[in-house]
Amino acid sequence: MKKIKFISLNILLLGSILFSQQRATLFPAELNIKPFVANFLEPKVGFMFMLGKNSLRLDIGNSKDFFHYADGEKTYSFGGDFFTYTKLRGEKDFHFPVDAVDYLFGLNGGIKIKNTNYECGMRMRLSHISAHFVDGHFDKLSGSWRNGRTPRVYSREFVEVTPFYSMNDFRLYFGYAYLFHVVPKEIGKNVFQIGGEKFFDLPFANYFFPFITYDLRVTKLGKYSGTNSLSAGVKVGNKNTGGFSFMINYFSGNSVHGEYFDYKEKYISFGMNIDL
Repeated sequence: MKKIKFISLNILLLGSILFSQQRATLFPAELNIKPFVANFLEPKVGFMFMLGKNSLRLDIGNSKDFFHYADGEKTYSFGGDFFTYTKLRGEKDFHFPVDAVDYLFGLNGGIKIKNTNYECGMRMRLSHISAHFVDGHFDKLSGSWRNGRTPRVYSREFVEVTPFYSMNDFRLYFGYAYLFHVVPKEIGKNVFQIGGEKFFDLPFANYFFPFITYDLRVTKLGKYSGTNSLSAGVKVGNKNTGGFSFMINYFSGNSVHGEYFDYKEKYISFGMNIDL
């Protein structure tokens, strides 16, 4: 009993020292590592309209850091991710039937080193994704699933590591994910990724920041193939935190939606995102 009291007292003492030095923060206002703009698998609040197609994507979700610990130039973080990305189509009378929806939730941890010249660090995620067809995919007139595509089980759990380097408003990142459990089984367990984003300052506008992004994701489905996503747009607000982003995007590769995991897509879309 004395041993337990002694250990508890030391834990409380250590905690009080850390917080008194303002090195630890519970539920900080901002993320330690902001989402990678080019990566589709990030928390977003916005939409993308596909040009020339009756299809749009709606994103609803967020990431939140639960804890920060600062140690000189280093900041460690721990948090969670909760979001959905949804495939819809448009109909008359402002109706948008939901075709398919993907859910992601998980935990993340990160370390960021920041000084006056550059930032670098790494984010780690442990996540679950599941995908589902919704009632908008069912054709009531024919009494069958649209395009002959019936619901199927799609689920994966994975660990992901994404190191990055940032300087002069340019951020480069590399990613590797290992799917330790995945259904269907024919999906490869390794995912490789590289991407970057560049923001530009305008001398005559303090709250408008043009940007360009690119992301390449390499996955295996029978054989390895790449999925490309190239975006250009402008952010209105704060370059590093809150604001609105408007962009045009070119996408080519495997569908981002799990129910269409073996379906190749190529399109240009226009969208908006609210950067929380």
